[in-house]
Amino acid sequence: MPTPESPMFLSRKPTVPPTFDGVDYEDTSRLKAARDAIIREQWVKNMMARLVRDELSKCYYREGVNHLEKCGVLRERYFKALKEGKVHGYLFEQQNYIPKEGGNS
Repeated sequence: MPTPESPMFLSRKPTVPPTFDGVDYEDTSRLKAARDAIIREQWVKNMMARLVRDELSKCYYREGVNHLEKCGVLRERYFKALKEGKVHGYLFEQQNYIPKEGGNS
């Protein structure tokens, strides 16, 4: 059963997707919400990489000399998470945003 979300958590939860698609740059509250959502998503990926790393270290310790054979799935997952799990910030996406042609498609 999922944990119920508190009213405080729900009030701070982002209401916009983690992109600048459809965000009016004149509306500072929506722009700030998009920035927060982007940073939040990057931190979630970072924390997921940390959890995989912890499981990988447990597997290495548990398996001993057979770790290359037994922990290969976790190792590949960790390498993939390392590539995706970096916190870059929002400035690159904001400065290099190219609006989509043709509206919402």
